[in-house]
Amino acid sequence: MGHALCVCSRGTVTIDNKRYLFIQKLGEGGFSYVDLVEGLHDGHFYALKRILCHEQQDQEEAQREADMHRLFQHPNILRLMAYCLKERGAKHEAWLLLPFFKRGTLWNEMERLKDQGNFLTEDQILPLLLGICRGLEAIHAKGYAHRDLKPTNILLGDEGQPVLMDLGSMNQACIQVEGSRQALALQDWAAQRCTISYRAPELFSVQSHCVIDERTDVWSLGCVLYAMMFGEGPYDMVFQKGDSVALAVQNELNIPQSPRHSEALRQLLASMMTVDPQQRPHIPVLLSQLEALQPSAPGQHTTQI
Repeated sequence: MGHALCVCSRGTVTIDNKRYLFIQKLGEGGFSYVDLVEGLHDGHFYALKRILCHEQQDQEEAQREADMHRLFQHPNILRLMAYCLKERGAKHEAWLLLPFFKRGTLWNEMERLKDQGNFLTEDQILPLLLGICRGLEAIHAKGYAHRDLKPTNILLGDEGQPVLMDLGSMNQACIQVEGSRQALALQDWAAQRCTISYRAPELFSVQSHCVIDERTDVWSLGCVLYAMMFGEGPYDMVFQKGDSVALAVQNELNIPQSPRHSEALRQLLASMMTVDPQQRPHIPVLLSQLEALQPSAPGQHTTQI
């Protein structure tokens, strides 16, 4: 995509010779903002992610996030519509133009249900899990791992299909750690880029000689599945209470019994939450199990608490 961006009049911007009208702010993080904009050329809504770049490394990371998006043309991975860099004095802003999803994220959906006293049913969970797995399969097939999978990083399309977003933490799937310095550097990187309550055990205390692979995403996927089943991640409350997530993830997860869930789904969750990464299944294994579990007709109702 092009690199030209200018503010042409109050409330509009131009990206790749197309004008977009600012509608409202959608959200903000530590160094980024997301705005809702409307394309004046097509009348469609888009999410404009603006990343503040204080130094050259920030620009490189923003460019890398854009490059990660461009690797994929997949229904379960968020597409990048355009990318450009805007100068603001000595600093820059990287702008990523992305599709807008009016239903929001999986977390938004779970919160709406909780407010009504409901959970996702198993018949609703299984197709969502399948779509998330297919997105991860595509990422892993290119030799990368997402590294920050969580319900707030999964958008829902108009038909309820899951779409993986926020590819800024993606890196190579298989990392050969050789020495304590490299181990500590990776551990520090994970502390900054991988959300603590969805972070795999092997990233909390990286061994001096080990291999970290894409199965960190499988652990995070298990946390997402747990959240879909029970309304919150398995370590969300541990973190909120100020207890040690690093210690909690070293122990086998206790999965609450519930009549809402089949034994097959519980076993699938347990396999994802295996503390030893070498015993944790790869995504293709999970996909084959999931495809066998898919409901013949997706359920339309939620289960009352």
